[in-house]
Amino acid sequence: MYSEKVMDHFQNPRNVGELENPSGVGTVGNAKCGDIMRIYLDIDENQVIRDCKFKTFGCGAAVATSSMATELVKGKTIQEALQVTNKAVMEALDGLPPVKVHCSLLAEEAIHAALWDYAEKNGIQIQGLSKPKSDIHEGEEEEEEEY
Repeated sequence: MYSEKVMDHFQNPRNVGELENPSGVGTVGNAKCGDIMRIYLDIDENQVIRDCKFKTFGCGAAVATSSMATELVKGKTIQEALQVTNKAVMEALDGLPPVKVHCSLLAEEAIHAALWDYAEKNGIQIQGLSKPKSDIHEGEEEEEEEY
């Protein structure tokens, strides 16, 4: 069901915790499953992510995707971090079961939310970054109610 990498990142998550004075913090959730993910970024003057931590309330896959996402963005520039997609997180974990793909979407959105927070705090725009959703299912409820 879960790959060895998913199990490893769940049982031995990397970068757990929070940063004392983060450059940016992103919090996203999924109202349907109850997962909440918060990512903290420490970005230096050259726009390189020096450090990255996370706190996640959720299932094992949510913890594993958070852990992997922090590993993938640490040491990267803002533009490189922006390219870390949910697909990249899933590939790095050797896949996720279909019912857990939303966890990798949370990881991608949490990174984007933290970058958005950084941009707002510094009065800058990050090319290719749009305002993130706080819930990855935002907008879907309206569609469902129509039926």
